[in-house]
Amino acid sequence: MSQPHVTVRAADQDDLDRIETLLATNDLPSGDVRDSPGQFFVAEAGEVIGVGGVEIYGSAGLVRSVAVAEPHRGEGHGAALCARVEAHARRQGVETLSLLTTTAAEFFRRRGYEEVARDLAPDAIRKTAEFADLCPSSATYMRKRL
Repeated sequence: MSQPHVTVRAADQDDLDRIETLLATNDLPSGDVRDSPGQFFVAEAGEVIGVGGVEIYGSAGLVRSVAVAEPHRGEGHGAALCARVEAHARRQGVETLSLLTTTAAEFFRRRGYEEVARDLAPDAIRKTAEFADLCPSSATYMRKRL
């Protein structure tokens, strides 16, 4: 049986419940999705199966939690979401993307992100809710120059 076609598109208001559910199911910050200044994208195959987002602060960007529903992992949807997030950030003038992760450092390393000390994060990124409050201090800080 062939897999349904998957598209990655900008999220809209109708996607917010599913985005929150996907993030919460994966133990990722979800409480601020509706208030986040970021742009979210979804992978969709009849239903939303993945999410990724970015918050932009001038030349710095913060990748918001990338998550794919369990049955669809390993099919390239996370990589497609990352590519869309990065392309959007680049078009908005972002030069460096940052992220925090507790479980996916290797996934992001394969996509060109490098682990660096948290104190090297740009001020704008350190002041975000995700960096300051939502992610644990044990989370790995990574960045990628676009």
